[in-house]
Amino acid sequence: MPAPRHAIADFVTAQWQRRGWFAWLMWPASLLFGLVARVRRHGYLQGWFRSTRLPMPVIVVGNVTVGGTGKTPAVIALARALTEAGLRPGVVSRGYGVTLKHPRRVKPTSQANEVGDEPLLIARATDIPVWVFPDRALCAQTMLVAHPGVNVLLLDDGLQHYKLQRDFEIVMFDTRLGGNGMLLPAGPLREPLTRPRDATLINDPHFRATPDKPDVYGMRLELDDAWQLSDPAMARPVSAFAGRRVLAAAGIGNPERFFASLRGAGLQPATLPLPDHYDFAEDPFAGHPAALDADVILITEKDAVKCERFDDPRIWVVPATPVIDAGLIDKIRRAVQARNPAVATPVTVGQAATGLDKESHDGQPAA
Repeated sequence: MPAPRHAIADFVTAQWQRRGWFAWLMWPASLLFGLVARVRRHGYLQGWFRSTRLPMPVIVVGNVTVGGTGKTPAVIALARALTEAGLRPGVVSRGYGVTLKHPRRVKPTSQANEVGDEPLLIARATDIPVWVFPDRALCAQTMLVAHPGVNVLLLDDGLQHYKLQRDFEIVMFDTRLGGNGMLLPAGPLREPLTRPRDATLINDPHFRATPDKPDVYGMRLELDDAWQLSDPAMARPVSAFAGRRVLAAAGIGNPERFFASLRGAGLQPATLPLPDHYDFAEDPFAGHPAALDADVILITEKDAVKCERFDDPRIWVVPATPVIDAGLIDKIRRAVQARNPAVATPVTVGQAATGLDKESHDGQPAA
């Protein structure tokens, strides 16, 4: 049996959605956390601490909250869109959960336990250079030596990694938004909601932008046909599993987001939430009551890259296409062109190749 999502972690996460006794108990500590965060950010902005400026535009996709919000699908969508717009993007990521002694390129044939699950997913979903290392500045410089044609960098996570200067910052939220609006440990915020950024991206299928709130855009994940882990050539619509005994498992930052999408497709699955970045060193389905009774087990693409050794025909992978407002791409392209007019081309980003909305929207506050 795998370790379930820790009860204490679930308790704290739930408390971060309200301003109850726990939040106020932790409030004094959050003041100290906020002071340290402000001093650190101010120090980099003022040049007290050393930072690196790359010879290309740098776009950061990150969080001000703790936990996953859908950054990896957003990076995939942006990489595809920028490629279609005539640019040559590269991606740099930390490589969460793996030990790296030097910057390393992520290839589609890499192993998740060597480079990280999310970078591997990006490398398999795009045809662009993806590199990993905790020091993102050094990683980016190494990538540029190996791939001198790259002319725009996407930084997957790393909003608070100020050692690498950036030209465009995207702050992501999901349906939880900013929780109770308080800083760690009283709430889920690493930085205040008022932190400056160039754009806010909301990962919520029900999000609707409004013209009176600029620079806020929406993203949704549209489920594609599921494919069988033991035979990837075998595919079928997710709706085909309706009426069957289904177990849905997810080792992502917000498993409920995946479970809700399956319910939206007409399924009523039993659910198995796992810790984010769960390594699947142990089979989480062996001996689990819901798995023993299941006809079908549905997992995410992020988890699938760590489950390839499993030989269970019941396991199906549910991919999702990220769909983001085209207005965000237009804004990024203008920012890239302002930094280096030679690398940006006035290409209209189309929906068919990138999964982008045809309409450009302004937005509403993140929280």
